[in-house]
Amino acid sequence: MNVMHPRVCAAAMLVILALCAASIHAQDPAPIISPTTPAAPSATPQPPPVVVPDVKVTPPIRGAENAPIEDEITPELDAAVRRGLEYLKSAQNQDGSFGQGRLAQHAGITALGGIAFMAEGSVPGRGTYSEAVQHALDYVLSNCSETGLIASDESSGPMYGHGFATLFLGEVHGMNHTDERVRDALVRAVQLIVNCQNDQGGWRYNPVPYDADISVTICEVMALRSARNAGLKVPKETIDAAVRYVRSCQNSDGGFRYMKEAGGSLWPRTAAGVAALFYAGVYEDDSAERGLDYLMKFAFPSAGAVNGAFAQSHYFYGHYYAAQAMYLAGGERWSKWWPAVRAELLSRQQADGSWSDAQSGDAYATAMALIVLQMPKRYLPIFQK
Repeated sequence: MNVMHPRVCAAAMLVILALCAASIHAQDPAPIISPTTPAAPSATPQPPPVVVPDVKVTPPIRGAENAPIEDEITPELDAAVRRGLEYLKSAQNQDGSFGQGRLAQHAGITALGGIAFMAEGSVPGRGTYSEAVQHALDYVLSNCSETGLIASDESSGPMYGHGFATLFLGEVHGMNHTDERVRDALVRAVQLIVNCQNDQGGWRYNPVPYDADISVTICEVMALRSARNAGLKVPKETIDAAVRYVRSCQNSDGGFRYMKEAGGSLWPRTAAGVAALFYAGVYEDDSAERGLDYLMKFAFPSAGAVNGAFAQSHYFYGHYYAAQAMYLAGGERWSKWWPAVRAELLSRQQADGSWSDAQSGDAYATAMALIVLQMPKRYLPIFQK
């Protein structure tokens, strides 16, 4: 189905504005999926660089999807993933959702849980965790509105969760084309994303084309890439504008700031910026190279080490995108990054099989860690160029 280019007609705009009016606010949303906050970004202390071996990259970037390195999947990794998946299954709510406390029954976290099971190879109707995927899918579909927005009634800053939920639907549609409900919801969700792109080329918390930040923008770019992989048409001008916006957020040190106007570099938002370029189809690009260099310098994983307070802020969000950036870059970057992030994540697994995040909850952290750790299985279409 052809996805038409933005701007929302007046009637549709009124519906969207009414839908999100209660959630519009002046501050950042809960840190579930936000790699930074806009408050005084330049005042954040810059972490010391992590000493890692030099990495020489010979363009063009090839990616790791068809070039696995030796011993990507180890017996220790297999055991940890099995325990993590069993924990995640036990953490699924009766209605199919994931999330606890103030983030209970969250469409975005539920989508991430479903993607974690799909990374193992399970899809609705097939696989060890097929029922868990189906339950998550049913919950996400139950939160799809006629406007295309995917969010629970209580969601604050719903475009974060909408991006992850749209990605989930795109992956389901790409791996299992039998449910027409999925395609219909995916078409509406994609149309909403296209319509809500602002004049700068980015997206922000609510489904209206006002301001933008890089953390929401990567969510929407990744969702659009998944939908396109699954056969939906996405306007080229939408992607081109997103690329211009992402590039406009890069600082001279190679890192990325939170918004176009001003701000310091931090590694989670830099990982998001590089991943956004790759998922937009930009593989041979100086901006991506400089962003990758920044990540190698300031965010290289180190098992058992804290690496300063910076490593704790939006930790799982940052590594979720950083691992994807290195995987899509491939070559020496992937061969050095993967064993390091694998060791670090395994060292952080809890005795019950979970990973812990005090702000966003253990279901969120566990899903994110499992998606990263199962990247070498290469089941998810989104990890292919």
